[in-house]
Amino acid sequence: MKKVNTLFLFLLFVCSTIHAQQAVDSVAQKYAKTITKEELKEHLYIVASDSFGGRNTGSEELKMAAYYLIKNYKSSHLQGIIDNGYLQPFAVNELQWGNPYIEVNGKKFSFPEDFYGFPTVNHSLEENIKQVTFAGYGIESEKYNDYQKLDVKGKAIIILSGEPISKDSTYFVTGTTDKSRFTSNFSASMKTKQEIASAQGASVVMMVDDNYQSNSRRYGMSAKRPSMQLPAEEQDSSANFIFISPEMAQAILGKNDLQKVKNRITKKGKTRTFDVKADINMVMEKDDKKIMTANVLAYLEGSDLKNEVLVITSHYDHVGTTDGQIYNGADDDGSGTVGVLEIAEAFAQAKADGHGPRRSILFMNVAGEEKGLLGSEYYTSHPVIPLENTVANLNIDMIGRVDAEHQDNDEYVYVIGSNRLSTELHQINEVANATYLNLNLDYKYNASDDPNRFYYRSDHYNFAKHQVPIIFYFNGVHEDYHQPGDTPDKIRYDLLEKRAKLVFYTAWTLANQDKRIEVDVVGK
Repeated sequence: MKKVNTLFLFLLFVCSTIHAQQAVDSVAQKYAKTITKEELKEHLYIVASDSFGGRNTGSEELKMAAYYLIKNYKSSHLQGIIDNGYLQPFAVNELQWGNPYIEVNGKKFSFPEDFYGFPTVNHSLEENIKQVTFAGYGIESEKYNDYQKLDVKGKAIIILSGEPISKDSTYFVTGTTDKSRFTSNFSASMKTKQEIASAQGASVVMMVDDNYQSNSRRYGMSAKRPSMQLPAEEQDSSANFIFISPEMAQAILGKNDLQKVKNRITKKGKTRTFDVKADINMVMEKDDKKIMTANVLAYLEGSDLKNEVLVITSHYDHVGTTDGQIYNGADDDGSGTVGVLEIAEAFAQAKADGHGPRRSILFMNVAGEEKGLLGSEYYTSHPVIPLENTVANLNIDMIGRVDAEHQDNDEYVYVIGSNRLSTELHQINEVANATYLNLNLDYKYNASDDPNRFYYRSDHYNFAKHQVPIIFYFNGVHEDYHQPGDTPDKIRYDLLEKRAKLVFYTAWTLANQDKRIEVDVVGK
């Protein structure tokens, strides 16, 4: 009889637990249904419209977008949190080249057709250079070191892009067939080589880009646009760093054939350095002005755990207009921006109906992401709620399109960073997806050796740096990434709805479970 009672009580407990979970699930599902493709589309056709002019940071059009977001947060009865307002203003320095040019032995080379550099990592200079040092690949490492017997203090140097590799496909730096950090990512490689050259005392670094034609179309146009940084960010001790075409490099090297030099390094398995006499006039002057912009913050106060906060982010800026063409940024990141709007509305309605979150939620649309994650960096340096009280950050950046790898399986989303700091956060997202949506959660870009380094390239990273667990939701790049063709008519609103719902369900658990998630992984 005792055994029967024990079994009965156990079955009763299981049934009641299932019933309670189903009740919770049904409540979450009720409000998730308010996130619709129709409303997402309505919002996005406004946010990514031509009248919003590409939402460049600091522009009047970005202010228009901010006021549109605020109007909708107000209509959902979300609160402002900064002096009862919704804007967190901050200053940035806007930097733009005047008319940079370089003359080599009397031949003029143009920007960006022959060379380019980013204003944020270069100083204004007007210099006449009489001698240049060829410094191999500009690498300093244990197995391969271009600087081992080289003094470049105060000198202009030319280096090769990438890293040396032998004929049997062994990389000199790693000693294996695995690439090193000097090849894994374009921007990371540039930064690393600039840091090394600066530490060696070089004044100017010219890196020969083998893929100059294709890279200059993308990065050169970006370098031509105004760039921004937070006021205290500029490093006065860094060497100037520019990319040059192989043709320009050959004009500087003269009789030293560039390809033969590279072949010799490959054949000998060691660096090759030398000095070259050249008459180089370099003029690189930039304008620097201070402008104001702002993050948009909307706050939903929790109940019994209101001192803890979940932050849900997107960036609402894009790259503005270039040569009369509007870069609407419908996917990047209009899709995330309207996703946050709809998620906020769903939680606000739940609270109005008596199902409000236990923890507080901060919905934040940041500015300056396209300029170097500036808005999220400013917020994490000046948080309105202490970061130690922030349980997690769910960041949405591009969730409205399908990339080339998923044309035949479009029910997916890339999930990045979910297990970098908290295994529990990863599990919560997995369970939410399996319970409600069954999307293909693609972790390809979560790999620690991801050559694209997407983990470091959106606003979540500024939270992760402070050990706040994060998830970055992403659909991958496509042919219209940072192009004028990123328009709202190309968005898959059915997928945008499903991906936004995944963020909502994950947020629902994070905001309502008894115990905040733990940071149980050492990382950044």
